[in-house]
Amino acid sequence: MKRTSTRLADGRELLYFDRSDDADRSADDVRELRPAAASQLRHDRLLDEWVTFSPHRQDRTFLPADDLCPLCPSGPGRSTEIPAGDYEIAVLENRFPSFTAEVHGRCEVVCFTSRHDASFTSLSAERVRDVLEVLADRTAELSALPGVEQVFCFENRGREIGVTLQHPHGQIYAYPFVTPRTRRMLDVARAHRERTGGDLFAEILSDERAVGSRVVASNDSWTAFVPQAARWPYEVHIYPHRKVPDLVALDDAERAAFAPLYLEVLAGFDGLFDAPAPYVSGWHQAPVGADRHLARLHLELFTIRRASDKLKYLAGSESAMGAFVNDVLPEQAAERLRQACTSTQVKHPSSTRG
Repeated sequence: MKRTSTRLADGRELLYFDRSDDADRSADDVRELRPAAASQLRHDRLLDEWVTFSPHRQDRTFLPADDLCPLCPSGPGRSTEIPAGDYEIAVLENRFPSFTAEVHGRCEVVCFTSRHDASFTSLSAERVRDVLEVLADRTAELSALPGVEQVFCFENRGREIGVTLQHPHGQIYAYPFVTPRTRRMLDVARAHRERTGGDLFAEILSDERAVGSRVVASNDSWTAFVPQAARWPYEVHIYPHRKVPDLVALDDAERAAFAPLYLEVLAGFDGLFDAPAPYVSGWHQAPVGADRHLARLHLELFTIRRASDKLKYLAGSESAMGAFVNDVLPEQAAERLRQACTSTQVKHPSSTRG
């Protein structure tokens, strides 16, 4: 894809990604904007974790009317975050970032399409493959920035999750530290290797494929399954069959094979309760420096909806102690998801349910 870099009125970078070489990306941002205030990092000595403080995010745009969406293309008399009149995929530095240059991090917004009324589930397999290419591009670029230790690409969907903009978009956090979740996974993987000599991620994938009862969908390159100890009522992990550290390392065939399988799983989530599922979908990638040999790229997807009229809230045990209690058995969740994938009108013949 062709990548075109430009700057917004406050100096933030905006990137257009186009299949066509002749797309006009010369439009300027004519707004008057001020740069974001600086973020702070503070270390929690008790847990050995970093906490980020970004008070300016209190002022971020919150659920604007459709005709005021800042991620739609600009038009006559209406200037948005995207100066062009149309676009395919656009990536821009977040106007209200969690991390600013002072803490050696960066936050980007990834607009999957210019269509405000779309969703990731409505994208074509070809566009999903393009999105993967864009995320790989950004992972490589952000990993090279001074001070960046980990790159996390993710999508939050639905008001129930806390989304503040309805336009179909994802985000990328370039952390100036390795996140607690990743650090914990890698510590466990290291201890497993020292104890057994084995690769924990590879064994998990092999075991799930062998058991089969929790597999939701699979093809020659990927397997989607509900983990044996799922924390969320409906949670799916998607592993590539080949061990790779990050999105950059995926080959063309793997990126192409991921698209229809992922769309099928997302359609299954929506089909569970015949309504758009609120979800979080995030790519777990190896840290930039340490322990890359232990990590394995995979995607984790979950919804907080546990029934058509009920949400899974993180109450006392989960919020205070980090000890999850799940109301749905993983085997039951997998079976319901397989049925939802089968009954949905969206069909992707290159994937086969396990």
